[in-house]
Amino acid sequence: MINRRTLAKSVGAALAVSATAVPATSAASGPAGPARRDRYLVRGGAVVTVDEKLGVLPRADVLINKGRIAAVGTRLDARGATVVDATGMIVMPGFVNTHFHMWSALGRNFVADGFPYFAAKRATSTLYSPQDVYRSVLLGLAELANAGVTTVHNWSNNTRSPAHADAELRAHRDGLLRARFSYGHVDQMPRDVPMDFADIDRVRQQHFADDSAFDGLVHLGICVRGLSQSDEPAFFAEMDAALGRDLPVAIHAGQSPPRIVDAADYERRGWLGPKTLLTHYVTALDGDMEVMARTGTPLSWSPHSEFRLGAAGDPRDALLRFRRAGVPVSLSSDATSIAPSDMFEAMRVVWNTGIPWQGTPSAGLPEIGFRDVLTMATLNGARALGLGDVTGSITVGKRADVVLVRSDDINLAPGGLTETTLVQAATPANVDTVFSDGRIVKRGGRLVAYDVDRIVREAKASSLRIRTAAGGILAPPA
Repeated sequence: MINRRTLAKSVGAALAVSATAVPATSAASGPAGPARRDRYLVRGGAVVTVDEKLGVLPRADVLINKGRIAAVGTRLDARGATVVDATGMIVMPGFVNTHFHMWSALGRNFVADGFPYFAAKRATSTLYSPQDVYRSVLLGLAELANAGVTTVHNWSNNTRSPAHADAELRAHRDGLLRARFSYGHVDQMPRDVPMDFADIDRVRQQHFADDSAFDGLVHLGICVRGLSQSDEPAFFAEMDAALGRDLPVAIHAGQSPPRIVDAADYERRGWLGPKTLLTHYVTALDGDMEVMARTGTPLSWSPHSEFRLGAAGDPRDALLRFRRAGVPVSLSSDATSIAPSDMFEAMRVVWNTGIPWQGTPSAGLPEIGFRDVLTMATLNGARALGLGDVTGSITVGKRADVVLVRSDDINLAPGGLTETTLVQAATPANVDTVFSDGRIVKRGGRLVAYDVDRIVREAKASSLRIRTAAGGILAPPA
């Protein structure tokens, strides 16, 4: 998918035109390739740093040098730098999506009335070939980049074979975004059979032998089924195997009764802490939340999914209680057949629903503000993935994952408070420029580091093959 000869010319042409213009060379005209980590000066934007010391800078410059944020301030020296004019734009850190089942991105529209998410997954998950998951993950990565997401947790919970794992990792190599690849189970495997960790060891040795793997952008984790999809002996064996390898672990903690996670028991077993990420956990009791806060165990919250699939009470109540307990909360999309991988929309849902509810334990608790959800979508996500010193804020020394949002677009004009604008009104269509690790992957509102036409064409071919093989409601028209 990647053309290492043409992208430098494409990006150079794009930089020569105004921020709102279409790049002179479209990446869709041929295979695209990785941009260079160069020296850029992002000049004159309103900078939302998500840095506690810097805050919001009404007008400032950001200097990027060889993939690193070198300076933040006014009237920075642009010598030797390509100037990116950010006038009329909001400059912010790239979003971090902490829970995305990327293998199924091309199945985003497999659901229907009377044929919900789990039915669609059961009908199709066994049908994905390694080629299909490569296409699906690359489709998801391009979609994320387009929407200003620069870091993603690929929760790979249908790793059907070593070839499937390798295919997903090839997509990450071509996808140019920062990521954790969490190797998981085979979907629909028997509940009493533990995952086979031999291939995780093989992947670790073959793909992650040193820090330079994937140009330093991708690291390895493990996602286990939890008690929702495995029996207790199998789950315990998986946890022992995962923690014995000193790799970060991710667990689905449940959205519906019964309560399948007892945080106090997990703490006694040594399973909790900053390297264990729980998602959903709508069923959590106050005591569970207190244990998570005390152990520094982060939570990934998928707002659309918690409302659509949760049956354990009002998710608004749970989220406000997590915040009261001091649990570090990040945001995520879960699966594209439940919600778009659009962090603007995720922030908006959390902000609009993050209010205390009379007659519940949340009554009287502080409501969630604009700055709160921006932090959840950026810095908290980075910290949840162990990357808080690497990304998540515009801070000198961190890697340059930086997004420019046009504030003069019709849906954002006439401007105003920048944090409010990002949460209340912005969409992926307003994203003008995206730097991933100091390389430009989107410019002038167009993806320049991906062959979008080819990605879409191949995703459609895989989707059609899977729908045909699944038959039934998914069968394409004759």
